[in-house]
Amino acid sequence: MNHGIVFDLDPIFIHFGSVRITYYGVLFASMLLVGFLFWRHQLVRGGYSADLAEKYTVWGIIGFIAGCRLGHCLFYESDKYLSNPLSILKFWEGGLASHGGGIGVLTVLIIMAYKERINLIELIDRISLTFATGATFVRLGNFLNSEIVGRATDVPWAVRFMRYDHGAVARHPSQLYEFGLGLFCLCALLLADRWAGKERRPVGLMAGLFGVIYFPGRFFLEYVKEYQALDTTSTFTMGQYLSIPFFILGVIFLIYAKNQPPKPAPVPAEAVIKDDKPKQPRKNKTKKKKKRSKKKKAN
Repeated sequence: MNHGIVFDLDPIFIHFGSVRITYYGVLFASMLLVGFLFWRHQLVRGGYSADLAEKYTVWGIIGFIAGCRLGHCLFYESDKYLSNPLSILKFWEGGLASHGGGIGVLTVLIIMAYKERINLIELIDRISLTFATGATFVRLGNFLNSEIVGRATDVPWAVRFMRYDHGAVARHPSQLYEFGLGLFCLCALLLADRWAGKERRPVGLMAGLFGVIYFPGRFFLEYVKEYQALDTTSTFTMGQYLSIPFFILGVIFLIYAKNQPPKPAPVPAEAVIKDDKPKQPRKNKTKKKKKRSKKKKAN
């Protein structure tokens, strides 16, 4: 019972009368802000307007939250919610699934690609940093909330979550493992974007890297997470089953990126401005000299 680090943080960050703001809520809001900044920067750098980024951000957030909720209800507690579909709307009772959130955002991107006539894979490229940001912030929030805990273990860094099972079992801090995975993925994408020449990078590179880095990591980390939805007799956990198609998509995106022709170097903005200026005709100095000489002779 004495083995493991005791963790008993109150999940409430601030009280405002009857209003309570949790650490998870602060991190979730921060995730949305940072994710939006990455998304807008990527679109504007690619030559699209900031208005376009902002226009679809609201729909992206709606798609993400709705996807997270529906994903949890259908993938993890389908019997409970299908028997009472109206309970799906009870967000305050908890229950979000990141894979479902990814599906929700992808749905919005498909609509955006169709309406704005933009390559869908390019859009997934440009939102990959946002996906990695979400994978990082949310897992830290899960840890502070003492939820989605790991399996029992005797490793020296095991944690006893007092607000989960009264600290009865020392567990893997799997939320921190996934936080580290998300942070590693985010750094890898930022470096890849820089090394690939930013806007010269092949279409599909960022989306492919996210798929082949994050989801295999997520697959293996499921081995230290407590079972959800499926029991211990299942070959894989629900999270592992859901990670496989995303990994396959990542491989497809990398193959697509490899077959893309290299992009031309972007034209500097200053050069464009100079070229756009109308050229002034050069003044003929010889004519002026002749005119002056004629005047002198006349005098």
